[in-house]
Amino acid sequence: MVRVSCNIYTATLPRKFIINPNYINKKRYEHTSTSLNLCTTNTSKMALLSPSQVQIIKSTVPVLAQHGEAITAKFYTDLLTANPSLKNVFNTTHQATGHQSRALAGALYAYAANIDNLGALSPALELICHKHVSLFIQPAQYAIVGEFLLATMKTVLGAAATGEVLDAWGAAYWQLADIMIAKEEGLYKSTPGWDGWKDFTIVRKVAESGSGEICSFYLKPKEAGVEVPVFKPGQYVSVNVRVEELDGGVWQARQYSLSDASGKGYLRISVKKEMGEAREGYVSNILHGKSEGDVVRVSHPFGDFFFDREESGENGPVVLISAGVGLTCLTSILNGLAAEQGSRPVSWIHGARDLNARAFKKDVDTLVAANRNIRAVYFSSNPKEGEVEGQDYHIKGRVDMDKVGKDALFADNDQTQYFICGPTQFMLDVQAKLKSYGVPAERIKMELFGTGGVPRV
Repeated sequence: MVRVSCNIYTATLPRKFIINPNYINKKRYEHTSTSLNLCTTNTSKMALLSPSQVQIIKSTVPVLAQHGEAITAKFYTDLLTANPSLKNVFNTTHQATGHQSRALAGALYAYAANIDNLGALSPALELICHKHVSLFIQPAQYAIVGEFLLATMKTVLGAAATGEVLDAWGAAYWQLADIMIAKEEGLYKSTPGWDGWKDFTIVRKVAESGSGEICSFYLKPKEAGVEVPVFKPGQYVSVNVRVEELDGGVWQARQYSLSDASGKGYLRISVKKEMGEAREGYVSNILHGKSEGDVVRVSHPFGDFFFDREESGENGPVVLISAGVGLTCLTSILNGLAAEQGSRPVSWIHGARDLNARAFKKDVDTLVAANRNIRAVYFSSNPKEGEVEGQDYHIKGRVDMDKVGKDALFADNDQTQYFICGPTQFMLDVQAKLKSYGVPAERIKMELFGTGGVPRV
């Protein structure tokens, strides 16, 4: 499963940039003509926004609702024009389709609307910070984004972008940047000895579905002495590959769920190939074209979507609900739970087009046969002729919680944890149904593979 971050930070700093040190928490940023350098200083901790600045930011909410996408579209155009090296960081596909600018516009709107209630943004910030560290975004790289963002606001909004408005947004930007820099610093410190991309060799490549759409890649460090990192079930890695067809050659990174349990001496990702005519920047298709023995660059595992044993108690049930390639991160959780050989009840609920498109079915069936506490429910929306109900699938149609039944969902157990992954609307529909059964939102976790975040209902 591939994920795409709402990442906007990295670049070389232009000569003209001057930053107000009062905006920065214990650091200031200097530049040369070729690179950024972060220098420590005695600058005091950044002050919170003044009450008047908070009100100014809130007053811009309607403006962002109307002009947000125009601001972010121009922001990315200007940023990439002035800093072509950024093409090595940004998802070129989502730049071309406008997904990235729409996601950033939504983030700006949410920040302005919640400027006096930042706790409401904690889940989104957690997600973004994990994506940033998987791409090795550094503190110094926030400066260039702030300059281009404010410049774009001034251009698009014209007379409405008064000095007071720009000052308020400058302070607001650095307030948010400060929070993210601190969070990302903590995440970097959690991976001692891992500095930058590591070369991993594809030691095994396996087709996981009859259609060939989903393929697993088993990865091991190329360099002797590099250990395979431990990770939490459900997390991901960023994979970075060179795309020669784009602008004379650029690096492109994507996040892929780890699809097996930790501690096996390898990292496994399972990737869906984009069928039909694909853009040159589709990293998933590039990976499908690689062979055993090829080398890719990999980040340390990160991600805020994972199974935490402490949250569900010693024997709290776990329900894993997915559609399509959304099963990959849940496969990691399932394999980890099976390895415990405990009595914790586990339900695996998955929807696919047909048997040919369903990945890992043999593996899941093997786990079900060997573990009395694990059960599986397969939905097939369009089973092919010859597929047997009760063997190749259990229920015809799309995933439907009412057809699963509350027994398999353990809805009456207040320790049950639910993990959902698939298309956004699928996740929202499942979440809404679970809540109608009385399941509180804090026991429902959803993972998005796409730009932006999952809206809550």
